[in-house]
Amino acid sequence: MADQTNHNQAGEVAPSTVDKQAPSVAQEHAPSTDSPEATDIPTANAPDPKAANPEDNPNAAKPAAVPPKREKPAAAAKSAVGEKPAAATEEKPAAAAKAAKKEKAPAVEDKPFVQFIEQDYLPALQKAIAQQGVKDLQVSFAKQKVPITGFESAEECWQIIGSWSEIGLRQFNLYFPEEDIQGKKGFSCNEGKKPSTLESFLIDERRITLDLLVFGLVQRLDGQKWLGIN
Repeated sequence: MADQTNHNQAGEVAPSTVDKQAPSVAQEHAPSTDSPEATDIPTANAPDPKAANPEDNPNAAKPAAVPPKREKPAAAAKSAVGEKPAAATEEKPAAAAKAAKKEKAPAVEDKPFVQFIEQDYLPALQKAIAQQGVKDLQVSFAKQKVPITGFESAEECWQIIGSWSEIGLRQFNLYFPEEDIQGKKGFSCNEGKKPSTLESFLIDERRITLDLLVFGLVQRLDGQKWLGIN
């Protein structure tokens, strides 16, 4: 094969056409020295940038994992407030039953008049007078005429009659003309003679109770000097 190397007139070897083109081609595709820059020269190892599928392109960036959605504190608090504990719901019937047991029993003063006098007042009155030293007290409860001069034409009314004879005969009468312990009441007393005066009894009290009714009569008898050392 003939030598294709060109010789100039001075005998120097001139570069071939390929040698002349190589620097320009390399310079055209070489990156700038000022800043890094990707080139469009394909390489044997680099995958096609368009192949974004990880199966086709192992070097492609995988999408970031999406973190689980967290419930907002406000929503969690709202759901917690809206839901009532099962224990609190179960306690309601028990609390209602307990409240029912705590309801006050009817007061003895709310009993029917005759029932209250016979079952509650007479036993309490006898006990209170006996505690004052009276030993032979006799107490009865009857509906009869008022034994006072001037009341002969009056209708019968319920009366408590008490008497004893430690020093002569002492007798007192407690009257209930309205058959109601909260209504009008009267009192009279005598020592072996017919009573002549009918007094009002506990007229200033707004509500009469068992204890007040007992105390009021004991106090009136003591004022008559019939009890204790009197």
